[in-house]
Amino acid sequence: MAKNAQDNFELNNSFYVHLHEFYKIHRGTIRKNYTRLSKAFLDFNEPSRPGSFLRVPQFEALEIYVFLKEFLDNKPVFQLFEDWYTSQSKFAERVSGISTVDGQIMQGDMFWEMSEKDYKGIFKKMKASNDGRLYPNYIFALTMGTGKTILMATCIFYDFLAGNKKGKDERFIQNALIFAPDKTVLQSLREIESFDHSKVVPPEYMPIVAEFKFHYLEDAGVSLNTMDGSKFNIIVSNSQKIILRRDSKGKSTVDKLFSSGKEMYQGLGDVEDEAMAMLGLDDDSIAAAPQDEADLVTNQRFEKIKRLPQLGIFVDEAHHAFGAKLAKDMGIKADNTANSLRKTIDELAINLKQAGTRVVGCYNYTGTPYVGKDVLPEVVYAYGLRKAIDNNYLKQVKLNGYSNTRHEEFLEIAINDFLAKADEIGRPENILPKMAIFGTTVEELTTEIRPAVEKILAKHGISSDRILINVGDAKHTTDDDIREFNRLDSPNSEKQFILLVNKGREGWNCRSLFSVALYREPKSKVFILQATMRCLRAIGDRQHVGHIYLTKENMALLDKELQANFRISTDELKEPDPNKETVHVRVEQPSIKVPIKRVRRQFKLIEKEDLKDGYKLGLDEVVLDDYRLIHETQQGLLMPDDIGTVKNRAREDLSFLKEQRTFTKLSLVADIARYINKPCLEIEKIIAATEEGFDGILELVNKFNEVLYDQVIPRLFKAMYDIESESVTEEFEVDLVKEPPIDPGYYPVTVSKDKIIRKSSLALAELTGKSFHLDNYCFDSNPERQFFWDMLHDKQVDKIWFTGMLTHGQSDFVIHYVDTETQRVRSYYPDFLIKKQDGSYVMVEVKGEHMIDSQNVRDKKDAAELMGVASGIGYEIVTGKSADSGSYDRAFLN
Repeated sequence: MAKNAQDNFELNNSFYVHLHEFYKIHRGTIRKNYTRLSKAFLDFNEPSRPGSFLRVPQFEALEIYVFLKEFLDNKPVFQLFEDWYTSQSKFAERVSGISTVDGQIMQGDMFWEMSEKDYKGIFKKMKASNDGRLYPNYIFALTMGTGKTILMATCIFYDFLAGNKKGKDERFIQNALIFAPDKTVLQSLREIESFDHSKVVPPEYMPIVAEFKFHYLEDAGVSLNTMDGSKFNIIVSNSQKIILRRDSKGKSTVDKLFSSGKEMYQGLGDVEDEAMAMLGLDDDSIAAAPQDEADLVTNQRFEKIKRLPQLGIFVDEAHHAFGAKLAKDMGIKADNTANSLRKTIDELAINLKQAGTRVVGCYNYTGTPYVGKDVLPEVVYAYGLRKAIDNNYLKQVKLNGYSNTRHEEFLEIAINDFLAKADEIGRPENILPKMAIFGTTVEELTTEIRPAVEKILAKHGISSDRILINVGDAKHTTDDDIREFNRLDSPNSEKQFILLVNKGREGWNCRSLFSVALYREPKSKVFILQATMRCLRAIGDRQHVGHIYLTKENMALLDKELQANFRISTDELKEPDPNKETVHVRVEQPSIKVPIKRVRRQFKLIEKEDLKDGYKLGLDEVVLDDYRLIHETQQGLLMPDDIGTVKNRAREDLSFLKEQRTFTKLSLVADIARYINKPCLEIEKIIAATEEGFDGILELVNKFNEVLYDQVIPRLFKAMYDIESESVTEEFEVDLVKEPPIDPGYYPVTVSKDKIIRKSSLALAELTGKSFHLDNYCFDSNPERQFFWDMLHDKQVDKIWFTGMLTHGQSDFVIHYVDTETQRVRSYYPDFLIKKQDGSYVMVEVKGEHMIDSQNVRDKKDAAELMGVASGIGYEIVTGKSADSGSYDRAFLN
């Protein structure tokens, strides 16, 4: 480690990565500490669950959010870092040195050999960013287009549900205040209310979601209407002026008269003091008084927010909302002047604490973990631009730079190229592809750009009706234009060329935007990054390409901003990772079908005849000692020869200390009816017919409530019903892979080039008949690739198919199993299906050695073997190391 590691070492680039690695390694142990609600919420949003809504980066960020709350107790990042570095508290099991994660050898953590001096330097920087705050501050850095708004909503919903469940637990929020940097972003945040909440909230918790209340403070004149002490309020404000602000401008004589301030009474001698006393004014109240109507409204908002319990503060587009002083405020650079937003949050924290509640935490959502050359100290999760493109969450990028062109020449080249590309694109999701052209001023756009665009479109026979202008000026942008701007992603929108000035940066989520053109150098350097990246949002079933047209000068500016914000260059953005390739995987015809047998057990509930009077439930057989609270004492230590003696032992029944509900005849009937699903009158008749009767049952269950649910209800159910079961064997054929959508007609898979085996390979010319239900196989690891290659050349193998490649519902060859940890039904796709020479089948899973004995692998194995028994299909697990070396036992082929 370098001497000045704290200066040149990207501390959180290692900490947030290793925080996530710690979670992944210890996920099973960590989840055991979670409540049922947290487990259910995560299970419902798990991307591997069929029908789940969240993308992988959204879900990973949600996992970290829950991890910080449930396991790490909402501690500030600097405290987590200290615990993590010293392997104490919740990080006592931290991995150090060399270990394996997901089958890959890795260094356990980057700080395992860090000097104490270097550690203290980094810790000091971390602590400085949170020093003196009454709340923890976390940053989630997900690049644009990965779904920060939905992630924020999901985190708030989870927190509300957990806060409702846990009451006054200080780790969880009951109200949320969201700051948006401007009206454009605020409009995009309306998606928090409008999207289908059932996509991220388990059905059993949806009734609570109906109680959530949304408040939007778009204009200065809008007051906040929340009930004092209420919960489930989600307040969205585009204004940072919630704290009272003084008017620095002078006041006229009339203003002074109607402001009734102290100066009105000055110079009146004793009358001044009397008037001030009568009005309840003093020097402090005058200094803090609102100066105009707008200040009265913003102060009203602040006062209402102060009265809401357990407030969580969420900052959207945090890099923008904090302005130019973000780096200083976040502890990157020394500065004694905090910006107004941070002051507002700090002031809220102080006031809520005085009111007996608190700001639970501040959760910042931004597109990058970087500010200039530094990493923000409090980043807890990050997902970068390059990764989002590689994993098909964004469009690919093609940058077009031009030098020595005049304005109109540049526009004509860009528009002509876009129109040619638009013909190839068609209408993804039946939406017309769009192009955005940015001007630096309204005058430039209206007097130069618009006429030039109209002239160019006329050459192509395209009407100027295809043009939409949004410049924030009512002279040029009507209300109808705003409505059209907000419906650009609609199939009914016929606007195609969007002319903008300082619009459409953060918060403009136009997925049908395929191109951006920017000619003159903008005043804001970061604007070029924000504007050009707008066309990268994904649309349709395949990965498209976003085309960006820039002058040579603007290309240089973009390269600088990419380096500063994403640590990549325009060269890297132009071309995907040279070691990876997006393969268009197509289904070979005829498609492969496999015979499967599934055993399904059916249960029938047969109602018995009415119970005869005097039916005995047998409650006298219940061993009540199983329900007593027994206190045992022992005097001294017993030697082996003393076992069995009781002279040194004593037992005391303390069952009277147990909290017990006192049942009445009515409540007993109601509780039983709820479980057995019978009318109360019928239950009353049945209980009265038993030998024990109401008196006998009430006497027992009022001593030990558990007896009602453990003994009485099951015995009554058995007396009323018989259960018959039968096994039904179903035989059918399943497709190894489903046909992809007609458009595009293939499945896109991004994978390392060295892990691709193509059917068209000359080296496989004589062996392709033994495999390939797809034209290309893309392997996750070298052991899988090597195992396939070995089996392809093994004479005992008739056919081999790689079935672990498409695992998101594209195949019917799937095994459903119950995950022991979560008690949820999940889908499992074995890596390989082999048909042996005798016509029988065997499924093979290649798994890293460190995972062989995990509970999840055992659950999959049990389910696979159960299905295999019915279908005559074997199951085998091969370790990654032996698969790579070819040293595994091939007995499963015999």
